This record gives sequence, structure tokens and C-alpha cells, in this order.
Amino acid sequence: MHGYQMIQEIGRRSGGSWKPSPGSVYPTLQQLEDEGLVRADELDGRRIFRLTDEGERLVADRAEEFADLWQGVAPSENDTQLGELVFQVASAFVHVAKTGSPEQLAEARKVLGRTKSDLYRILGADVTGDSVPDDDTDDEGEQDDNEYAKGEPR
Repeated sequence: MHGYQMIQEIGRRSGGSWKPSPGSVYPTLQQLEDEGLVRADELDGRRIFRLTDEGERLVADRAEEFADLWQGVAPSENDTQLGELVFQVASAFVHVAKTGSPEQLAEARKVLGRTKSDLYRILGADVTGDSVPDDDTDDEGEQDDNEYAKGEPR
């Protein structure tokens, strides 16, 4: 398998939530080659990577651990494809950013602020339903007057 195929396979196995760049895949493959775990052969002008005997042994010895790597990343049957929804929201935001009026941009900023706060609230909720305080937006999604919240240095 060549590097591009690996990138595609990782994207497929992760349900599209992780697609590493060539800048991270190829150095990793080089390191694995240096460690004697993979070897690269030329085929039709491409470097095809294969596990060495040592790499095969390592994979066999750690098969359960490697299988568990995809837990929580790979989509399940009940998965709502959050990654796809995030990309759709980002696409909608880009559209508003490029074509929206100043009023529409202000409203989009409020929506995104509320969304960010709500997501952190979900992570911070405990069994009693208490949540962590908002970081830089008030209950209406308005930006606080804090200079750091605005991204402006003092």
C-alpha cells in the first residue's frame, strides 16, 4: 500500500473524522522503515510499503491493542456522523462569512458562541446536571467585554 492509499484508508476507518496529511504519514512511514518494521519497494513509480517479518510479529503480538485503536474513532451503527455535521456547519459559516451582511455576521457570531458554550457545557456536566461556567460568552451567546475573550492582547 502506498502512502496515499493509507491516508484514504485511515479516513475510511475513521468515518471521515481523521484524514492525516502526507506531511505526517510519510515521516511516520520513514520512521517505521528505519525501525525495520516496514520496507518500501518501488512499483510503477510509487513507494509501496509492506510489513517486514519483524513488523508482522509486532502486529500479531499487539493485535488486540491495535484493534482497540479504532474504538471511539470508527463510526458505529448508531453514529450520527458528527464529523459530517461539523463540516456542514463550517460550510454554512463560510457562506455567511463571504456573503453575509454585518448584521448576519453578528448573528452568526452569536450562534457560534452559544454552540461553543453548549458543547463545553456538555463535557462539563456532572451527574447532578451542573455544568462548567461559560468561558467567554454570556447566556445569550454575546461576547464578553474581556479583551482576552476578543482575542485582543492587552
